[in-house]
Amino acid sequence: YRLAEEGPADIRIGNVASDLGIVTGSGEVTFSLESGSDYLKIDNMTGELSTTERRIDREKLPQCQMIFDENECFLDFEVSVIGPSQSWVDLFEGRVIILDINDNTPTFPSPVLTLTVEENRPVGTLYLLPTATDRDFGRNGIERYELLQEPSVFELQVADTLDGEKQPQLIVKGALDREQRDSYELSLRVRDGGDPARSSQAILRVLITDVNDNSPRFEKSVYEADLAENSSPGTPILQLRATDLDVGVNGQIEYVFGAATESVRRLLRLDETSGWLSVLHRIDREEVNQLRFTVMARDRGQPPKTDKATVVLNIRDENDNVPTIDIRKIGRIPLRDGVASVAEDVLVDTPIALVQVSDRDQGENGVVTCTVVGDVPFQLKPASEGEGEPQNKRKYFLHTSAPLDYEAVRDYNVVIVAVDSGSPSLSSNNSLLVRVGDTNDNPPMFSQAVLEVSFPENNLPGERVATVVATDADSGKNAEITYSLEASPLSSEAPGSIFSIDPDSGDVSVQAVLDREQRDTYEFQVTARDKGVPSLQGSTTVVVRVSDRNDNEPRFMQDVFTFYVKENLQPNSPVGMVTVMDFDKGRNAELSLSIQPGDHDQAAGIFSIENDTGTIFSTVSFDREQQTSYTFKVKAVDGGEPPRSATATVSLFVMDENDNAPTVTFPSNSSYTVLPPSSNMRTVVATVVATDADTGLNADLNYSIVGGNPFKLFEIDPASGVVSLVGKLAPKHYGLHRLVVQVNDSGQPPQSTTALLHVFVNESLSNATVVESQVARSLHTPLAQDIAGDPSYELSKQRLSIVIGVVAGIMTVILLILVVVMARYCRSKGKHGYEAGKKDHEDFFTPQQHDKAKKPKKDKKGKKGKQPLYSSIVTVEASKPNGQRYDSVNEKLSDSPGIGRYRSVNGGPGSPDLARHYKSSSPLPTVQLHPQSPTAGKKHQAVQDLPPANTFVGAGDNIS
Repeated sequence: YRLAEEGPADIRIGNVASDLGIVTGSGEVTFSLESGSDYLKIDNMTGELSTTERRIDREKLPQCQMIFDENECFLDFEVSVIGPSQSWVDLFEGRVIILDINDNTPTFPSPVLTLTVEENRPVGTLYLLPTATDRDFGRNGIERYELLQEPSVFELQVADTLDGEKQPQLIVKGALDREQRDSYELSLRVRDGGDPARSSQAILRVLITDVNDNSPRFEKSVYEADLAENSSPGTPILQLRATDLDVGVNGQIEYVFGAATESVRRLLRLDETSGWLSVLHRIDREEVNQLRFTVMARDRGQPPKTDKATVVLNIRDENDNVPTIDIRKIGRIPLRDGVASVAEDVLVDTPIALVQVSDRDQGENGVVTCTVVGDVPFQLKPASEGEGEPQNKRKYFLHTSAPLDYEAVRDYNVVIVAVDSGSPSLSSNNSLLVRVGDTNDNPPMFSQAVLEVSFPENNLPGERVATVVATDADSGKNAEITYSLEASPLSSEAPGSIFSIDPDSGDVSVQAVLDREQRDTYEFQVTARDKGVPSLQGSTTVVVRVSDRNDNEPRFMQDVFTFYVKENLQPNSPVGMVTVMDFDKGRNAELSLSIQPGDHDQAAGIFSIENDTGTIFSTVSFDREQQTSYTFKVKAVDGGEPPRSATATVSLFVMDENDNAPTVTFPSNSSYTVLPPSSNMRTVVATVVATDADTGLNADLNYSIVGGNPFKLFEIDPASGVVSLVGKLAPKHYGLHRLVVQVNDSGQPPQSTTALLHVFVNESLSNATVVESQVARSLHTPLAQDIAGDPSYELSKQRLSIVIGVVAGIMTVILLILVVVMARYCRSKGKHGYEAGKKDHEDFFTPQQHDKAKKPKKDKKGKKGKQPLYSSIVTVEASKPNGQRYDSVNEKLSDSPGIGRYRSVNGGPGSPDLARHYKSSSPLPTVQLHPQSPTAGKKHQAVQDLPPANTFVGAGDNIS
């Protein structure tokens, strides 16, 4: 099929069914477009093929690009013919050829076309112009080109190419001169062959390009300038300028060196583009004072054209060179390597060297003055006085200006300074070492008159001790020295047996082993002699001090130190001092002392020692009763390397102080002893037993009765503490006696303890409870109040006297009656004391005023017996702390428990019971007596009251 492009939708293309010879209309055969549906569609029933709504543009179809044959641009499609119920299917291929229409205008590549034409091109030269394009082809394609105005110098020509295209061409018809006119502007139009025809136009701009037909020209043929030497690189000097009438590369000028030496090219830089001449490297006028060369201006045409100019560059001097000083020998005085040897006896004003001074600068910069600086015996004098001598080059003689003395100054450093006259001025200096010759006029000299050397003991034989060095102001043989040893003027001992010296080097060596502890100082003399003629000598004294090594152990003055110290010494008090020494010295003898614990660690934490004095201090207060002696060791370590040590044993004995009061162990304050009234004189009542924790005199005890013995019935042995009956017992003595016994030691000051000894005078003990209650009252009765015997005995005698006196004064009858009554009363009172149910108005322990002149009446019934009524003593004791008791006064403790126990010594059950005299109307509670523990920590306190160890308190209990 054939179809023109750009048609509307639903344009009929053809009937596939009719073209295939298929009958339609029954509906049994249908058609389907399988491909090409982008631009085509088919009726399913009729097979009519038509266009879709999508516009077909032949120029935009991908398969039609670059296709110029109208039969080659087509759309392929596939149609399937489907039978009833798709019982069969036939597939057919088709093609729709797209026909071109004139729907595109021919166009140039650009609205402005540029063509470059060289000037001076010959007439007839042909230039191809850009072609226009038309997306249509055939007759609708490009048909012709034309110029809208035709100048006299150009003409348009269109040629047909081999592929059928039209090629526009521009032909030169006249002379072209860029310098006269450099461009032309033409209008070029193109038309196609369609109907109607389409056309477009563009501006054709013809540019006349230059041809190198003009040479560059310098502004002047010679350029001249001045340049200061040492100008820094980059300093501009001058600019060379040339011009060229051409344009483009033909008019572009570059500047290059022409006839120029290598130094010019090395020192100067010429900018190829700008023509600026500048400094490339510093220029030294002293090397180059003028630069003359040529510079070429060259365009870049083909072939290039050139021009040249001469450059003259004068280098201006700057003061950039310091004067130079050259010192040379003159005459017979040798000068080598800057050293001139001059004898010290040379005459004054003798020339010793030639000095030449020069400066490379010119003018004032090269005018030089020269002088000698410093305080030296030399001066400069001109070598010549000629006027033709250049200012920048002069010669001088160096003369001596004073006598030379080798011993005073051996060498002179002569400094010569030269200064030019530039601004600023420059200077330089050179020096000449003038060495003065010597004569042998100086002896060897030591730097020290006495040389002290420290040298360790225990050395090896042959070791170097020191090196002695002597100097000689002379030189050569006159300064060559040999050394020897001699005895010191203060000592006649020759040093050769112990020390030796190397004659050349002066090394002093020791030939024996030195021991500082034997001798610590050696002194000898070293003599130095030179080899001059005659030989001169000098000497020095060498003192060798032997330094210590740690070769001795510390030594204690004793192996065992024994100290005695009093107990109760305040803590941190000194207790002794050890003495230790070390035969070494210095650090080797610096001792460090420490306490070393003994075998039983007795001294651990108790003792300290002061390192400087060796004083031993205690950190505690000693108690001899706890520990009597201490043994420990003291260690001394010296400060040597390695350290040495020694130990000593310290025995410390604690001396006793009277710091313990006697302790009464028997009797206790709450116990009592029963004493029968029939006891004979010197009967032992009890023995007071006391101990003292101290020793010696501090534990030597004596006993005394200090209270409770108003009738002097008892006495105590001061040494043994035995209490004996020394008075005869009477009825008034019946009852409880409280003896206040004081035990004193012999210390200074003495310590004492007071104890109570209760003695109950009676035939027997029938009611121990009553006695124990009286003992308990006694413990609370002041010691100043006596408790001795029957307190109511004297009171009853006083009452009797009063009654008798009153009755005698009234009547005899009454007197007789009263006598009978009083007699009966007195008898009953003497037997029974207190009657049952009757309470005395006063305590029977209250002290009574006894009338010693009156004697108690004797009971007549008591005279019936010749034999003593009380033949035994019963001792009643309080229970001991361990349940022990005393079996008798002087016997040891037994383990029988019990309180208030007693036993008859000699009597039996038949002894009268006097305890009935102490019966009371109200029964007293039974009392068991226990010791109260003493208060600790009160030493050195005199006991004024009952001692705490013998103080007892009561507790309820029954005593059988």
